[in-house]
Amino acid sequence: MIRTGRTGRGYALRGAAAVAVVALAAVTAGCKEQPAAGASAAPSAPASGDSPTDDAKPGGGTPSPSATATPTATPKEPAGASPEPSASRTTSAPTPTADPQGTVLMASGAQGEQVRELQARLRQIGHFDRSPTGYYGTVTVAAVQSFQGKRGLSRTGRTDTVTWRKLLGMTRKPTATELNPPTTRPVAKPDKRCLEGRVLCISKNSRTLSWVIDGKVVSSMDVRFGSQYTPTREGTFSVYWKSRHHVSSIYHTAMPYAMFFSGGQAVHYSSDFAARGYDGASHGCVNVRDEGKIAALFAQVRTGDKVVVYK
Repeated sequence: MIRTGRTGRGYALRGAAAVAVVALAAVTAGCKEQPAAGASAAPSAPASGDSPTDDAKPGGGTPSPSATATPTATPKEPAGASPEPSASRTTSAPTPTADPQGTVLMASGAQGEQVRELQARLRQIGHFDRSPTGYYGTVTVAAVQSFQGKRGLSRTGRTDTVTWRKLLGMTRKPTATELNPPTTRPVAKPDKRCLEGRVLCISKNSRTLSWVIDGKVVSSMDVRFGSQYTPTREGTFSVYWKSRHHVSSIYHTAMPYAMFFSGGQAVHYSSDFAARGYDGASHGCVNVRDEGKIAALFAQVRTGDKVVVYK
């Protein structure tokens, strides 16, 4: 009887162990569903009657009432005591100090009429060496830094209220021509050879062309020249041929409003110059960017008029 009981108990224990192994194998063989992107990884709420915070009793079943912890009363804080800081309490960020030079009005990347006025005023007192563009780029940043440094201000390169007030006090309101000059770069002082008669006065240094009649500049425009391998010739020439709808017989490119002055070199409109600016170059001709201006010039220039190309 005793042996039989022990054997029965042994079989019962081995049977229970086998059931546990099978249950464990069923769990590990199953697929766990992955949470969707952005879904919380917190476990789902337990079924009614389950207590996820309690450990299961050996053999299953519901824990006895004695296993439930009795809450302890929280002692009262002594009168006048300072509360302990909470670890989760958020501390406010320090208040930023005000910029001593005031509010920033313009900075790198800005564009518009106020930027154009800034550039024109800086140019009046020698801090901006080109015509206003209306765009606040690296050249304007450097000009503002130069102005700020000479006035004892922080060289931020940004135009703040203090910098702007100082600039206004040292300059006058720009004229319409100063705000919107005829050329990107300042027009060069005409060469002495340009002061008599009717002359196309072309400066390589300033990259400008001025139409001069008896020493008076009638109009000016941006121009570009040939590359180092096909340079534009310098010297005194004259217009020997005009061709309104000319097409190059060598390069097969359009040369509208062409005014030839030296061999195959001419002053003419360039759509490439209008699109790419000074990133490109001609094959020796004097390219004009503004089609309206070259059209007006073409109508005024006569065969035999002087052309002066100089540095």
